[in-house]
Amino acid sequence: MAVRLNEDKETVERIREGLIAKGGYCPCRVGKKEEFKCMCEEFKAQIKDPNYEGNCHCRLYYKEK
Repeated sequence: MAVRLNEDKETVERIREGLIAKGGYCPCRVGKKEEFKCMCEEFKAQIKDPNYEGNCHCRLYYKEK
């Protein structure tokens, strides 16, 4: 299992700019809830799932099996 950044550098750059603008909260979500702080709780749960492979909600990270 490995977690890596999205291979699309333009996407990573846009997401990082959004994270800075929102103070570390996912730029793809409405509101600033603690569970939306990057790395979000949803993706942390997906990382723990041995059968999950895919991107986090905002597509910044990718989890490989």
